[in-house]
Amino acid sequence: MRPSTLRALKRAAELTRQNRLTEAVLIAEPVILAADSYEGDEILRWLADHVTDFTGVTKKEID
Repeated sequence: MRPSTLRALKRAAELTRQNRLTEAVLIAEPVILAADSYEGDEILRWLADHVTDFTGVTKKEID
């Protein structure tokens, strides 16, 4: 994944935790849409692996 994509996803996660979802989408959406199929797969894996970055909730808290 390109460093700029990773930075955008991390920033979107930070904004989401601050309840600034509109801003998070404005940052993440363009990089997600611009990704090729290889980077898109990496983004999906990163998002799945970093759900708690967006929610602030751990799997232990969910169970």
